[in-house]
Amino acid sequence: MIKKLLVAIPAYNEEEKIGKVIRNIPKKLDSVSVVHVLVIDDGSTDNTAKISRDSGAEVIENYFNMGYGAAFDKGLQYALDNNFDLMVSIDGDDQFDPEDIPKLIKPIIENNADLVTASRFIEKKYYPIMPGFKFWGNKLMSVFISKLVGKKFHDVSCGFRAYSQKTLLSLNLHGRFTFSQETFIDLSFKKLKIVEVPIKVKYFPSRVSKISSNLFTYGINALKIILEVYRDYRPFSFFSYISLFFFIVSVFFGSILLYTYISIGSFHPNIWSGFVGGTFLFISITFFIIGIFADTIKRIRINQEKILFLLKKNTLKSK
Repeated sequence: MIKKLLVAIPAYNEEEKIGKVIRNIPKKLDSVSVVHVLVIDDGSTDNTAKISRDSGAEVIENYFNMGYGAAFDKGLQYALDNNFDLMVSIDGDDQFDPEDIPKLIKPIIENNADLVTASRFIEKKYYPIMPGFKFWGNKLMSVFISKLVGKKFHDVSCGFRAYSQKTLLSLNLHGRFTFSQETFIDLSFKKLKIVEVPIKVKYFPSRVSKISSNLFTYGINALKIILEVYRDYRPFSFFSYISLFFFIVSVFFGSILLYTYISIGSFHPNIWSGFVGGTFLFISITFFIIGIFADTIKRIRINQEKILFLLKKNTLKSK
């Protein structure tokens, strides 16, 4: 079946490389009738938008920098509004080779995947040369996401990916800062098939990442998005872990009071620990009850997402 492909490039101040990336995107691909290039210029202060247009891409411009996740979301919406069958997201810094696009879209065209992501760490021969803290940071993030979703992934932070139309219809992302890890969690919980394809990437030592130049800030923002998504899809587990933490604290303080009573036959002078333990026990019970109610709300949200999926799908059919 012949497909329409959108290549979406979120970009922020990428005038140096964006033209080369656009020009290197294959114009003809097997089983693809249209290759359309869209640059989402996320409030750049340089000539990113002009160079992108001169290189043959359509450009959507944000008036100010809204974040990588927000820029990607605009590309996703454009793909649905214009009835594309496939979308590939690629960065505008020439880190990824556009000639690898056929490798990414092949499993989707053959109906063997819903999301295909380039993986820098699935095979050692493709390991990029990068600082150790970045290498292990990516590795640890992949382990963390794998534990959350119950399936092993090697690279959850790579921005070079291919999406089927079903995936585009299913995604409802909320992270403005980034979308990389949120996508894995969202689609894994929706039982869509994610496939990793080993890809060699370029690493530029002098380049400062637009979203991870400060690794501490990046880690905090990414972790916040991950926990929010996990809370939405596994609310009972999420709040139960919090409840368990406070329960353990309450047991600790309660044990002090009990030990005092067994030792000297009186609650004094540690009666305070009983009040503290009771307070933490109350907090523990509160979070457990919140988890029960949140789990009920989750079922309503899942039904709403199914309805939203069908509405989007029917809208596509009517175009």
